[in-house]
Amino acid sequence: MDNHHHYHHPSQPPPQLTSAKSSRQRYNEWIFRDVPSDITIEVNGVMFALHKFPLVSRCGRIRRLVAEHRENAISKIELVSLPGGTETFEQAAKFCYGINFEITSSNVAQLCCVSDYLEMTEHFSKRNLGSRANEYLDTVVTKNLEMSVEVLKQSENLLPLADDLKIVTRCIDAIASKACVEQIASSFSRLEYSSSGRLHMSRFKGEPDWWIKDLSVLRVDFYQRVMNAMKCRGVRPESIGESLMSYAEKELTGLHNQNKKVEARGGSGHEGIVVEAIVGLLPVEKLAVPLSFLFGLLRAAVMLDCSVACRLDLERRIGSQLDLATLDDLLIPSLRHGDDTLFDVDAVHRILANFSQQDDSDDDDMEDDDGDGDGFESDGPDSPSQSALVKVSRLIDSYLAEIAPETNLKLSKFIAVAESLPAHARTVHDGLYRSIDVYLKAHQGLSEFDKKKLCKLIDFNKLSPEAGAHAAQNERLPLPAVVQVLYIEQLRLRNALCCNYPEENLKPPMHHQSWRINSGGLSAAMSPKDNYASLRRENRELKLELTRLRMRLNDFEKEHVCMKRSMQKSNSRNFMSSFSKKIGKLNMFGHGSSSRGSSSPPSRHSERTDSKVISRTD
Repeated sequence: MDNHHHYHHPSQPPPQLTSAKSSRQRYNEWIFRDVPSDITIEVNGVMFALHKFPLVSRCGRIRRLVAEHRENAISKIELVSLPGGTETFEQAAKFCYGINFEITSSNVAQLCCVSDYLEMTEHFSKRNLGSRANEYLDTVVTKNLEMSVEVLKQSENLLPLADDLKIVTRCIDAIASKACVEQIASSFSRLEYSSSGRLHMSRFKGEPDWWIKDLSVLRVDFYQRVMNAMKCRGVRPESIGESLMSYAEKELTGLHNQNKKVEARGGSGHEGIVVEAIVGLLPVEKLAVPLSFLFGLLRAAVMLDCSVACRLDLERRIGSQLDLATLDDLLIPSLRHGDDTLFDVDAVHRILANFSQQDDSDDDDMEDDDGDGDGFESDGPDSPSQSALVKVSRLIDSYLAEIAPETNLKLSKFIAVAESLPAHARTVHDGLYRSIDVYLKAHQGLSEFDKKKLCKLIDFNKLSPEAGAHAAQNERLPLPAVVQVLYIEQLRLRNALCCNYPEENLKPPMHHQSWRINSGGLSAAMSPKDNYASLRRENRELKLELTRLRMRLNDFEKEHVCMKRSMQKSNSRNFMSSFSKKIGKLNMFGHGSSSRGSSSPPSRHSERTDSKVISRTD
């Protein structure tokens, strides 16, 4: 189909025109060779020497101006703020003279506006420029998505007239409708029959929509209107998201290329307007855009000091799918001045709050529906599963370890981030212990009270054996925490022995709790200095006892293997009798042989320690 319209006067051949140029500015003088010009039109400082009759026969505005000055025989008219400038007026003048020219997608918007400005309507002449330009717009441009985008781009410099003449609206509706029709057609092409004979949509993801790049040339306000129209027409959220990413890549390239720290320029700048517009256009569906793109928008919003509502919206969206984030995503730079941290910890705290609130609300819904109170185990589309909670807990522990070395990181902020997750999110506390240890190492000036407050975050029962062994020898931890770790380690060893030898019926002593109280907090009558010395001495004794118990456990395991092999060879009563006697000789906390490899008697210090432990545990 021919996309260009050619026009010339039907009754006579095109007149021959001459042109002249002055040294100061472009000067067009259109005259018939045998008829001199009788009127001069000035447009943006450029003079057009023309004739009244061709102009007044088609232009209502010029006819009215000539009629108003009929007595004075006006010879010069200045057209102020003519849309399209001198080139568009030249085309309109050629139309009046019947000179051939083309209407295309690159000039149709200008011709529609200049014809309205000059009043080139059907009232003054049949098939005038206004009707022909609008006909081309409706029959050619709106049937083609690329041409509609081009006309919409041309209309950016013709506002508000282009909007008043519905040029912008017609192009936007055409773009949205065409994009929707093409997606429906592509969806039909993906239909296929399954092995059971049912019709279903194939999972193959085709190429991105070709029009996505074309829309990136539009101005932000026009782009907003196009995206909103596409949403109303039902264009897929994935396509909307891809278009938003393409537009952001084009408009926000300067932010990514800046290596130096950018000062906040306010959301009134072009980049800030673009970021807020894109955030407002984000689809409500999850995974319509990658999570990394949302974090990129959040960094840009912080950098450009966008509105609070914009940043909170991004944080809410990120919080709903935080289990897909990485550590690099959470390292959002902070651009505040003064003694602030390098990374924006407050933003991460709010994101975590959104994630936890979502979890809590979903738990409440599950309790209302099922009455079992186990909502966090649900794997529904909107409810974070337990696996998602575990992923987020590991991510946050890694984040805390990353920001812990910052000297300006306040203890309250560190604790607030660590406490943002529910208690059931962390199944293992190794990561949390590591981050707290890094914080203690970087902030050695913390008081004992602050150290105890920090260590209350750790559930020492959830530490792995390796982490427990490290904590037992960690001098940065407060002494009560170390004692608690040693106590738990001793319980683990005792339980392990009970599992290996159930016939011994080794039951835990009934007064462990009192021993812990005596170990962790001595009598208030003692002076603080004596109290501290006693705790340190008891700590050393517990460490020695723990080492001795581990050695005995290794010996018991070797004995157990040897006895099991012997039992497989002989089932006689004599062997069982000797086995019982051998077991009876083993004393877990007594004065028996501590190690098979050790033949020397225990030292006086060891005997005192053993007797002390026996008095507390027997």
